[in-house]
Amino acid sequence: MSGFSPELIDYLEGKISFEEFERRREERKSREKDGESASAEENAEDVEAPSSSRKASGKSQSHDETDGETSDGVSKSVHRVFASMLGENEEEEEDEEEEEEEEEEEETTEQPTAGDVFVLEMVLNRETKKMMKEKRPRSKLPRALRGLMGEANIRFARGEREEAIVMCMEIIRQAPLAHEPFSTLAMIYEDQGDMEKSLQFELIAAHLNPSDTEEWVRLAEMSLEQDNIKQAVFCYTKALKYDPTNVRYLWERSSLYEQLGEHKMAMDGYRRILNLLSPSDGERFMQLARDMAKSYYEANDVTSAIEIIEEAFTKHQSLVSMEDVNIAAELYISSKQYDKALAVITDFAGIVLEKKVSEKSPAEEKKDTGPVVEARESQEAVTDNQSHPVAESSAAAVEKVSCCIPEGVPIDITVKLMVCLVHLNILEPLNPLLTTLVEQNPEEMGDLYLDVAEAFLDVGEYNSALPLLSSLVCSERYNLAVVWLRHAECLKALGHMERAAESYAKVVDLAPLHLDARISLSTLQQQLGRPEKALEALEPMYDPDTLAQDANAAQQELKLLLHRSTLLYSQGKMYGYIDTLLTMLAMLLKVAMSRAQVCLISSSKSGERHLYLIKVSRDKISDNDDQETANCDAKAIFAVLTSVLTKDDWWNLLLKAIYSLCDLSRYKEAELLVDSSLEYYSFYDDRQKRKELEYFGLSAAILDKNFRKAYNYIRTVCASVPCKPR
Repeated sequence: MSGFSPELIDYLEGKISFEEFERRREERKSREKDGESASAEENAEDVEAPSSSRKASGKSQSHDETDGETSDGVSKSVHRVFASMLGENEEEEEDEEEEEEEEEEEETTEQPTAGDVFVLEMVLNRETKKMMKEKRPRSKLPRALRGLMGEANIRFARGEREEAIVMCMEIIRQAPLAHEPFSTLAMIYEDQGDMEKSLQFELIAAHLNPSDTEEWVRLAEMSLEQDNIKQAVFCYTKALKYDPTNVRYLWERSSLYEQLGEHKMAMDGYRRILNLLSPSDGERFMQLARDMAKSYYEANDVTSAIEIIEEAFTKHQSLVSMEDVNIAAELYISSKQYDKALAVITDFAGIVLEKKVSEKSPAEEKKDTGPVVEARESQEAVTDNQSHPVAESSAAAVEKVSCCIPEGVPIDITVKLMVCLVHLNILEPLNPLLTTLVEQNPEEMGDLYLDVAEAFLDVGEYNSALPLLSSLVCSERYNLAVVWLRHAECLKALGHMERAAESYAKVVDLAPLHLDARISLSTLQQQLGRPEKALEALEPMYDPDTLAQDANAAQQELKLLLHRSTLLYSQGKMYGYIDTLLTMLAMLLKVAMSRAQVCLISSSKSGERHLYLIKVSRDKISDNDDQETANCDAKAIFAVLTSVLTKDDWWNLLLKAIYSLCDLSRYKEAELLVDSSLEYYSFYDDRQKRKELEYFGLSAAILDKNFRKAYNYIRTVCASVPCKPR
């Protein structure tokens, strides 16, 4: 296959995909076209304009060049194609078509005409022939090779596959733009059972004859049979290029995009389908819009979901169902557009909010703190909550809102109505609605209970939210950590600290890794005078192995240790305080401690189990911690640790640990902590911090009576000021 183009060889050998083959081929075509145009411009400068006497001879000469044959019986046009291999020479084909049209025009003009009508008929006939020619794709197989192509097909029909393959490959070598030999090769390999090879040649044949949309669809289905979804998407894209309004092709391609996880491309295809659907396809439009809105919502693209559902409501109002109302209300509520959600519910669900006006005395008006709203009459929704006093009477006109819900309205829509009323501060119609809600079984409708309760919590109506949350925590199905957390927050806001602490403890039991619940529980226990239980709530959540591998776990643990250290220091428990400080510093200085041959161990030598720093040999360090793994782990969690505490915060934490160790006369450990910190490049590269660490190390060594080490520190300090006498 030395005569074939490189991309064709790579594709047939399976090195590249069909998409890559087409891309490389188009790039090569564009490069060759640019080169030909440049050479044509250079030649145009050297060629003189032909005289009128030479026009006829020039035309006949070009005609001979086009239709002439070489000594081997192959037309010159085939040789030009062979020279460019798979590069199409569209300009030459257009010139040939123009010459044929000119010849037809000359022939028609030679015929006698019988007036303007006859001339018009001839023009129309010529246009009709041209249109028919455009509809029928021209074969790019030269006449000299058509006999060989027929012979190859005959050999294939006789079962002489090898000879047929050789003939087809020879035709491809001489006429690489003809699709017929590729189609025959595809049939041969399909007959042999090699479907992968057959599909390869079918794709090339379709590429050379791209206007056959049904062929592209068939190739897409074959690609799916081979689990090649990307190639199937490519085939559907090719089919849509020549039939862009085919809804079935768009649907299939969008479904494949969803399988590939390309959500945006899939949604773009579905949007095109919506634009192509006729007004009579209202049910199909609504179903597709419904599915698209759900898909956008799951992808957290609420804005696009709202646009789709609004378009559906505008075009097909008569086809809006309760499910559509529920979806639209959910989308508006999730985007906090409660007024629009209320309008959709009242407009399409048959729910009526009415305004009733009553009179009150000024004394009663002062006592009245309930909301007064402006509501639409009859079918109109309530959109504002401003009061309008009547000046003509001494008594004030008070507006009350009542709600009328027809039978058959789903409880989901009723609950969404309640959520909207709560957020719009229209509380008067809620009592009968709440009665309807609590009549439902919380085991089955617990999610609706929680929606209303969270709405009350959002606006600060804790007394209204508490009964609903209490019903949920007593159920079996919704006895969940998230519900207990809401229950605890509600009790805490109402000042029921004891019960709130119990609810927070339940959250910690159900979700031990919930950091906020642990911190809140610890704070409440401290306020209730239970310091031991406050510390118990802040016990470590993760084991050391998890902390070494999971950056998110390290971040959570660091936040917990910060709260724990503050609590321990406030209670005066210095040993526990140092334990938390050393644990946090060991997370940051893990690699530095390994270089300094320092380890953090747990021991009960003082009667209680605490953490201590010790010096170990290099052998034990290498056995326990692989250096490369430690470096990778440190890099993984370093960004997370520094996001919780800045470099200066870590420095202050280090100083607190050194001071605390010295206060407890643990000078040896203070020395080891300084050694580890000097191995930490972020501190060592800071000249001021390095100098302070050296002074800390010198002081700790002297206090520990380690005079040799103190002498080394003094030498280092003196070396840093060479201009002064030593």
